[in-house]
Amino acid sequence: MPTSAPWDSLWIDLSVATMDGAATDGADGYGSIADAAVGIKDGCIAFVGRRAELPGAPETLAAEVRSGGGGWMTPGLIDCHTHIVYGGNRAREFEARLNGASYEEIARAGGGILSTVAATRAASEDELLAATLPRLDSLLAEGVTTLEVKSGYGLDTETETRMLCVARRLGQMRPVEVRTTFLGAHALPPEFRNDADGYIDRLCAETLPAVAEAGLADAVDAFCEGIGFSVAQTRRVFETARRLGLPVKLHAEQLSNLGGARLVAEFGGLSADHVEHLDEEGVVAMAGAGTVAVLLPGAFYALRETKLPPIELLRRHGVPMALSTDNNPGTSPVTSLLLMLSMGCTFFRLTPAEALAGVTRHAAKALGLDDRGVIGPGKRADLALWRIAHPAELAYAIGLNPCMAVVNGGVVRAPRIAADISGEAP
Repeated sequence: MPTSAPWDSLWIDLSVATMDGAATDGADGYGSIADAAVGIKDGCIAFVGRRAELPGAPETLAAEVRSGGGGWMTPGLIDCHTHIVYGGNRAREFEARLNGASYEEIARAGGGILSTVAATRAASEDELLAATLPRLDSLLAEGVTTLEVKSGYGLDTETETRMLCVARRLGQMRPVEVRTTFLGAHALPPEFRNDADGYIDRLCAETLPAVAEAGLADAVDAFCEGIGFSVAQTRRVFETARRLGLPVKLHAEQLSNLGGARLVAEFGGLSADHVEHLDEEGVVAMAGAGTVAVLLPGAFYALRETKLPPIELLRRHGVPMALSTDNNPGTSPVTSLLLMLSMGCTFFRLTPAEALAGVTRHAAKALGLDDRGVIGPGKRADLALWRIAHPAELAYAIGLNPCMAVVNGGVVRAPRIAADISGEAP
């Protein structure tokens, strides 16, 4: 094999869903390319197109030629909203909800987030890491290559910092890029009961600056809700984040409409998440700011909600819609991003193409990343190979994982790449 081959690797014998917003083989929404080829150089996409358009024979173009076995290649999946680092679990609260207690009742009684805060404060960094890795591994097995991880179960400087350190370690121990988000304004800790302003004072003066100085946060989030923090209190957090040079995002309009989406748009925020109670004024503000709507069907399901996000308004105003697991111990203990594709279509009436865009192109935008989420020249070679006959199968199937291979920055990390689409070994 010539050592002067221009590319490090070349994938052939596959179809590609570029998810770039274009439609190559008809208006399918996937940017489909049949009988495709994908060339990789230095961890980035060097070529994507039809195999017939290759500038030479495959063996002369790459040091390594791989067969896709007749499957489909998509961008690596991106889980853009998780609370995956935490101590304990809340199975008993799940039971309580089934016996009639509401999410708000549980929270006001000292359960909910605060029960996880107690368990997380009591856990060491290594204990948190050991508890998180199985959840992460479940996501990675389904083609996830980028993951957002929030803090928010410490609510003090020491534990918030510990959580974010664990999040950084996940990216060192597993083949995944982790983006960290400081969510100190998640709930009131017990020591600040009935003193939300005092807690925000400490967060803005001490905890957030300490996290920023340590380089542990890529963004700042808050829970703007009646059982969380007011718009005025959230504004103070955002103003501090702006001074520290950190982008913002927001848990907004999940249980009521406080105008959080308008607030995060005012700050040029990356995303407004949940948004079941979002109104048109908020949608317009998000559209103007380029703020992504992150839809979280796992929480919608677990809480048995009935108020749907305003999907038609979001479509009409061109607001990108991302999907995520919202993995957390209380309201979305979900470790399957593929399941969120199905739920996004079934509950929220997304099309399968919209759902797939929601965990690729739009999820990348929700994290402020423009180097991934699509398969195109110059983009990071984060890819997933699937044993499917059409991309719609990713949203259609429930409980099936057809992932054959995952590529992180050009490096293949899955053992099943030799199987072809018929299931036969070569």
